[in-house]
Amino acid sequence: MMQRRLLLSAAVAAPVVLSGCASQSIDSYASEKPVLDLAQYFNGTIDAHGIFQDRGGRIVKRFTVVMDCEWKGNQGVLDEAFTYSDGTTQRRIWRLTKHADGRYTGTADDVVGTANGQTRGNAFRWTYTLALPVDGKVYNVDLDDWMYLIDDRVMLNRATMSKLGFRLGEITLSFTKRAA
Repeated sequence: MMQRRLLLSAAVAAPVVLSGCASQSIDSYASEKPVLDLAQYFNGTIDAHGIFQDRGGRIVKRFTVVMDCEWKGNQGVLDEAFTYSDGTTQRRIWRLTKHADGRYTGTADDVVGTANGQTRGNAFRWTYTLALPVDGKVYNVDLDDWMYLIDDRVMLNRATMSKLGFRLGEITLSFTKRAA
């Protein structure tokens, strides 16, 4: 009886586990144009508009972000000021380091450990764990964040939020770089 339960559990879990293995590769964007240079794009002021959708697709948060960004050599600071549709605000300051081969690392006060990312062509993939406050508790959630440069001013961002491998929802953002 116990073996039958284990076998049934494995059969039910296998598609969920295997679906987590199927993801796009950053290398598939290597020839896409325009080529994304994070230090060039995230330099100056950027306005962003975004939504968070729960796993059922319902929009549960709308927000805007004003980002003040600056790079000195291979070190960048992205100062993000969020304003949510309910009037609440939040601030996140990213400290980024550019490494060889289009690789980046970053930290922020609400990021657990170090974020890791890589650019190829017009795309940037960024993965990290965020300490997310919800109703007086803090949950560590994983983000798989993809950004795509559309032109010299516009970039689109789509991130999947998960916990223990289960998808919680998606974040969609549109970035617009202010003219210099």
